[in-house]
Amino acid sequence: MRIDCHVHIVGTGTFGTGCWYRPRGLTRVGEPFLVRAVGLTRRDLHGPDFDRMYVDCLLESVRNSPSIDRALILAHELPHRDDGTPLPERSSLYVPNDYVLRLAKEHTEFLPAVSIHPARKDAFDELEKCLAGGASALKCLPNVQGIDWNDRRYTAFLERMAEAGLPILAHTGSERTMPVMDAKLASPQVLLRPLEIGVTCIAAHAGTGMMLLDPDYLHVFTDMAARYPNLYGDNSALAGMSFRLRPSALRKLTSAPLCDRILHGSDLPVPSSGLLPWLFGMLSWKDYRASATIANPLEKDARLKRMLGFGESTFTRAASVLRAVN
Repeated sequence: MRIDCHVHIVGTGTFGTGCWYRPRGLTRVGEPFLVRAVGLTRRDLHGPDFDRMYVDCLLESVRNSPSIDRALILAHELPHRDDGTPLPERSSLYVPNDYVLRLAKEHTEFLPAVSIHPARKDAFDELEKCLAGGASALKCLPNVQGIDWNDRRYTAFLERMAEAGLPILAHTGSERTMPVMDAKLASPQVLLRPLEIGVTCIAAHAGTGMMLLDPDYLHVFTDMAARYPNLYGDNSALAGMSFRLRPSALRKLTSAPLCDRILHGSDLPVPSSGLLPWLFGMLSWKDYRASATIANPLEKDARLKRMLGFGESTFTRAASVLRAVN
């Protein structure tokens, strides 16, 4: 089974989904590109039927992609203080767990990744509810949501995750679209304690940073992968305009031993493009032009990843890493 393990759900709350979207900073600047990436417009985004339209576009992309069988769809938790106080004013969007769990029950093309801040006062209850609902992973952005997984207060929460086989999919590396609470939590080292407890972890973006702008933690991820067999990375946002990928990083990610730890992810609705890979000599002109003709965003990203040298096992590996994949 070929899985895209990094597909965002976005919603505005139409039809009672519980989602909201309040773009801040670069999220507002990038808004036209994000909605266009899934075949919608800003008018659709601010219209009365956006949430249904967005899901329909995702379903069509999965169903019409020769490269992708299922998509891991991501809930999005609010930032929280250490005392469990939610901070909605620090977020650009919110996607509740109930919504992604429901979508996955209604559509076999989807697998649900829930999002739970472990400082929440109801964190354990929410975790148990999500496990019972069929959660395949727990998605988080530690530097954005203020989650330090190395905090010993979260030991019991992590032990329950390890017992249940629920992996963490954690953003690592650069974050320029949402307000950052603690920049230090961008390092894959935020996952050290979960790994030691026995939680399988997926470092989204493999710790890569935007060139000239942010620290790059790919070397940290590489060193940790050598020590922890339960650590994986994904290649989401590495076929786009994020300035995360450079030739030396691509060689490392597509060569042994690290290539055996990488999962495929698109990061949709972040748009894919072969322009930067071509400019940096990682993609031929012929492949760049061929990729530009692919309208399906999930298929375009998958084809670009193959052109960049990511192997077929990258697409199938998630089936053995995620929970409750049938």
